[in-house]
Amino acid sequence: MLTVLGSPKKLCDGLTRREMLIAGGLSMCGLGLSDYFRLQDAQASQTRRERSFGKAKACILLFLYGSPSQLELADQKPDAPLEVRGELGSIRSTLPGCDVCELLPNVSKVMDRLTVVRSMTHPHPIHGVAYATTGTPIIDIPMELNPRDGRHHPYIGSVVDYLRRAGNVSDRRQVPDNIALPFQFSSHRVGEVPRAGPYGAFLGNAYNPLWTEFSGRATGRAVKTLQDQRYDDFEPYVGISSDSRFTLASATNLGPQLTIDRLNQRRSLLNQLDDARRENDTAVRGMDRYRDMAYSLIGSQHIHTALDIGREPAHLRESYGMTIFGQACLSARRLVEAGSKCVSVFWDEYGLAGSGWDTHWDHYGRMRNELMPGFDRALYGLIEDLDQRGMLDDTLVMVLSEHGRTPRLNNAQGGGRDHWSQAYTTLFAGGGIARGRVVGRTDRHGATVTERPVSPKDVLATAYHLLGIDHHTLIHDRTGRPVPLVDGHVVAEMLG
Repeated sequence: MLTVLGSPKKLCDGLTRREMLIAGGLSMCGLGLSDYFRLQDAQASQTRRERSFGKAKACILLFLYGSPSQLELADQKPDAPLEVRGELGSIRSTLPGCDVCELLPNVSKVMDRLTVVRSMTHPHPIHGVAYATTGTPIIDIPMELNPRDGRHHPYIGSVVDYLRRAGNVSDRRQVPDNIALPFQFSSHRVGEVPRAGPYGAFLGNAYNPLWTEFSGRATGRAVKTLQDQRYDDFEPYVGISSDSRFTLASATNLGPQLTIDRLNQRRSLLNQLDDARRENDTAVRGMDRYRDMAYSLIGSQHIHTALDIGREPAHLRESYGMTIFGQACLSARRLVEAGSKCVSVFWDEYGLAGSGWDTHWDHYGRMRNELMPGFDRALYGLIEDLDQRGMLDDTLVMVLSEHGRTPRLNNAQGGGRDHWSQAYTTLFAGGGIARGRVVGRTDRHGATVTERPVSPKDVLATAYHLLGIDHHTLIHDRTGRPVPLVDGHVVAEMLG
């Protein structure tokens, strides 16, 4: 190794004189100046990783089921042919060089506080919510449509809950560490089996997210098409009444006639009936733990208070948008403020299967009237509110989906974009994420990644890192085999 002795005086660019002399002499050792700068970049990346580990005290995951188009989010291609760029224009945002869709006027104002990853890519163009949010190394359609498939890995929120309970952290908290809104995933679509994704998998049902239920009235209409099916009805993702609320799922609700005393009597009887099988049934033990948590939550006002969005002033609620997604985002902020570690908000299918952001048909009509307005208000409201409260720097916000959408429009009724996983866009903010940065690049049609590919597993590894969890941590599957949380890499370019 070449060593240069002398005073380490720094030059105006921050490099020391010694480092410059080393750089000048590297060519004698078979290295060039470009190698030196690559080494500097690697050292800077390592420094960012070390500085950002554990920076996020909490995480809010916003999942857009069905997947928005990268070309109508934050990877605009105004010079592409009409059949690629489509009929929507772009507007300038506060992040230089990152225009956004014209339907995102509010989000455009907070883009300087986000990191945009334009180079997401993976080989599975199906609704792999499980692939996007768990460590499972593969996904196929049988897995997608079967939450109980033994190949599934646990959801990121379930892992966080599990590790904190293993360290006896969660047991001292009055608000659970793994909560999801607005209702049980995949429970409000018609005619198909539930989809996989947000479950405890081999950790057991005790580590499933604690779901809320929505109580309220939809005030906006949505018109959706799926092949020969048509949906035209009021939908909460378009609008809800001001008295709408989120409550704990029915498993933890008392109901109007059930007092704490009567509940304790029922618990006593249930415990007696369970005695004979508790010792030998692992699944029952897992459910016992889940049930015990439910009982403890009933007697505590902390989570009920956190879910009471009626305590917020009307103008703040309206800043998030009076939709089920917007008000769920507001609830997520309140839950994190109350101490929850991981809160998830799903924009899910409603009424018609194959809906959500799955715009195979009537792409632009649904973007204008159903999807973009609610998303625009909700994300803007959340980022602005967290920042105003001084919470953004230690709250990780992730906007994820399963994949992107085809660059070329199809010929379906009203036009549509189909599944596309070769290149798509995700958004991040807070909790150690850099402010105002674009990571990666796609070609002129938004079809393939041309710079810095990022996989869903890399995103999960980065999220664990920011939450203070080594993503190489081993947990044991159903067979007792140790497996790492996720096989990915921390994306240093995303870190502040």
